[in-house]
Amino acid sequence: MTQRVLIVGGGSAGWLCAAYLAKMFGASKEITLVEAPEIGAIGVGEGSFPSLRATLAAIGIPEAEFVREASATFKQGITFNNWQHGADSYFHPFSMPSQRPGAPELLPYWLQGMAGNTPFAQAVTMQKRVVDAQRGPKRAGDSDYNGAMNYAYHFDAARFAALLARHARRLGVRHVQDHVDGAQLDEQGAIASVQTREHGALTADLYIDCSGFRALLIGGALGSPFRSVGDTLFCDTALAVQVPYPAADSPIASATISTAHEAGWTWDIGLQERRGIGYVYSSRHTSDERAEQVLRAYAGPAADGLHVRKIAMRVGYREQQWIQNCVAIGLAGGFLEPLEASGIGLVETAVHMLGALFPHNGEMAPLARHFNRFMSERYARIVDFIKLHYCLSQRSESFWTDNADPSSWTGSLRDKLAMWRCRPPQRMDFLNDFEMYPPTSWQYVLYGMGFERSMPPLPGLAPLASVARQEFANIARFAERAVADLPCHRTLVAQLCRHENAFRNDFHSIHATAVR
Repeated sequence: MTQRVLIVGGGSAGWLCAAYLAKMFGASKEITLVEAPEIGAIGVGEGSFPSLRATLAAIGIPEAEFVREASATFKQGITFNNWQHGADSYFHPFSMPSQRPGAPELLPYWLQGMAGNTPFAQAVTMQKRVVDAQRGPKRAGDSDYNGAMNYAYHFDAARFAALLARHARRLGVRHVQDHVDGAQLDEQGAIASVQTREHGALTADLYIDCSGFRALLIGGALGSPFRSVGDTLFCDTALAVQVPYPAADSPIASATISTAHEAGWTWDIGLQERRGIGYVYSSRHTSDERAEQVLRAYAGPAADGLHVRKIAMRVGYREQQWIQNCVAIGLAGGFLEPLEASGIGLVETAVHMLGALFPHNGEMAPLARHFNRFMSERYARIVDFIKLHYCLSQRSESFWTDNADPSSWTGSLRDKLAMWRCRPPQRMDFLNDFEMYPPTSWQYVLYGMGFERSMPPLPGLAPLASVARQEFANIARFAERAVADLPCHRTLVAQLCRHENAFRNDFHSIHATAVR
């Protein structure tokens, strides 16, 4: 029977796993997390995917508490600047293209020019206009994790991990602060115990490796090989800096701003009190010194004198993330550059799978094979999606021309692009259970990057052409109404923080009265 679970490593991955399993299984499982007290979160990116809303709801954290405690703001998509040829911009929204009952799918009509010169994302959703107007995706009075627009979050990684830790402990997770020096294996090659400096040997039925890039258990003890994808995704280093706002009431962008540069791209993420800015680049195409110049030039005078942190990124994944009685979650299992917030999304995927398919009877081999196959497929598809952002660029720097060289593409990506030259992407191109990103995300990036639209007229469009034109007009009109109705992003965040403060004050007053 699998009763005792030991999680090695904290951070967002370890504590999210601990909270999720504790919430799901309650007192029926003994869950312990051990972490070294001085090791913090990597924090390469502080963005997320819309799935995080359901995860936070599932573990029982109110949205206002999350926003306050993690310094969170709302993310409605990603704005990509200068990716195509150096003076361009497109938007990847989280909202799906509009398709009301009885109305046609709009993409084929957009491809035939029926929305004029309006970019695809702006033609089929209201979200671009909402983001440009610096509006939030919901009203403060909307129910938790629901709003008029689809959304995710930006957050402070260290504060998020601390919130998850407090919540997990409230759910009964035992917390051990100690250094893990290694693991002992039994005769069958499974983990028999984890060795710590102060608490000696810690034992469990299932070990979860959340030790980050160090991969102490899955890599160090069990020797699971690492599959690099550096021949496809070239970026291997990041420089990061935290930049204050010029004023307390400065607008907060409600989308990640991703700007292409000569050898990579910058992220620009707006939190409540600061902007997180980083430059992700290929060390094969530039030097660290030049990369810091690019980062500081983008950040401007606000970054003068501020410390820049360098992060080496080992880009790839372990095809065996579950071996014997040990499963890797988070950076221990793999890492792909933070372009589309796949990091926290992959943690969520692994945690949900573990919870749903948990080996209660102790029979782990079948689940391990299934888990490894599933996660490897998901990583491979994310690699293709990230590469899509690069391979269609027309920029002339060597980093970009190397990315545009088909020899650096995977065979599956080459096949997709070949098929899409005569028709648009659609759901039958994808095996949804393996995909992190829906077909519409591929469409937003594909046509945002200027993929050729010179395909023959698609059959069967004429009967509903007038309906499609009217729908394009309706979306533009409704977008203006949404801009008028939705609150300013910073105002929305402040309202939620005040709500959480009021809740806390009421709770403490009730508690104090009860004690008296």
